Amino acid sequence: MGSIRGWVVVGGLLSAFAALGQEGGERPRTVAGVCGSANWVCVAECIEPECVDRCLREGCEQSLDRLKACTLKAGCAEDDTQCSAKACGNTCQKAFEPAPPSPEKEQKSPCEGQAASSKPVPQKLVGAWRLAAASLPLQTDGGFTRIEPQPRADYARTLQITPEGCFVLRTALKDATLGQGNQLVVRAWGTMEVLDDHHVKLLAKDGQAVGPVCGDKRVIPLARSKVKFKGGSFRWDFEEETLTLTVDDATKQTFQFEREEE
Repeated sequence: MGSIRGWVVVGGLLSAFAALGQEGGERPRTVAGVCGSANWVCVAECIEPECVDRCLREGCEQSLDRLKACTLKAGCAEDDTQCSAKACGNTCQKAFEPAPPSPEKEQKSPCEGQAASSKPVPQKLVGAWRLAAASLPLQTDGGFTRIEPQPRADYARTLQITPEGCFVLRTALKDATLGQGNQLVVRAWGTMEVLDDHHVKLLAKDGQAVGPVCGDKRVIPLARSKVKFKGGSFRWDFEEETLTLTVDDATKQTFQFEREEE
């Protein structure tokens, strides 16, 4: 697409992704001082690292800092998912919300069996996409505020769109964020409705956070009976294998995705 004034590598200071707000601002409750479902739902709404940071600061920043300090002191290897539990078990358990008494199964293919979009999804949108850049909102003088890029390898954001109109938004939280041996993949999924030739709406329906936490695999549901995702509409443009989504509101925030290699 060439150079675009106002683009910044992901890491810019943006608000939560407009497609994944919640009705009435109501969130699932999490015990104070620990990381839990409220934080993971918040992460599912984000599209950039600064937003994820804010989500993790809400109640669990100090407990995560204590856990990361413990695993660092213990010399836990990056690929050792048991070290956190063995060397820092008590600290780890205090950092995270207890596992649900009746854990649900992981939805490995959340698009299977989901109702198709009422209109065909443009073929150009179908595929796997990686968030590469985002614009900042327009200032009152009509210009853009720019900041220095702050790439974060520990926050990876992808978007998958199927021919039937199912979408999956995925954020990977790695051990640099959650402490050595702890990793969660936070996903939200739903339907992409085609509004017209260049506008779509994302209607998220459910989600999960899945991965090893304190030595055990967790499958954490994100959608509770009183917590519903609401949709957001976007203008889409496609050029040179790059998908651009622009929020269809006064902010006109714009997100640039690059196609992932198969």
